[in-house]
Amino acid sequence: MTDPTPSPAGAPTETTPSPDGLPRRRKPVARAAADEAALADALEAAVEAEVGAEAAAAEPELEESLRARGARLSALEVARLIVDAAEDKKAAEIVLLDVSELTSMADYFVICSGGSERQLGAIGDGIAAKLRDEGVRPIGREGGSNSHWTLLDFGAVIVHIFAPPERDYYQLERHWAKARTVLRVQ
Repeated sequence: MTDPTPSPAGAPTETTPSPDGLPRRRKPVARAAADEAALADALEAAVEAEVGAEAAAAEPELEESLRARGARLSALEVARLIVDAAEDKKAAEIVLLDVSELTSMADYFVICSGGSERQLGAIGDGIAAKLRDEGVRPIGREGGSNSHWTLLDFGAVIVHIFAPPERDYYQLERHWAKARTVLRVQ
């Protein structure tokens, strides 16, 4: 039974019979299929506009994140980057040792020297900065320029930066004499 009085929304309403014979709530008559399709299209357009606005506001995605790039570098590639960074900062007597057969703590040691406390700090900072640009961060850093020995731990590669007297005193190259020398830069 359809009631000709329009509902507040302007659509005709329908009265539903109840078991006790009393009239129940009036329900709006179902909208025409065309109205529903138009409403669905409008909602879909609104959702697409919202998603488009969010995508435009988001930062552009990098092709490969720095962390992913750092994760795909081998230990030898990291060691070569360290040697290059040390050379850029004018480190002296750079030695790259393969210690993978001798110890499980690292695969490579890079040992180098700096002429002054300031240069020791610059070498350490330069190595850390160059590897950070490649997505590799040090696990730890010990010592400083005023201690005359700085250690940078990159996991598979450990870097020792010495002042010349401390390098002569500790003689790491002699201690790890059985390690294969991969590279020596004078």
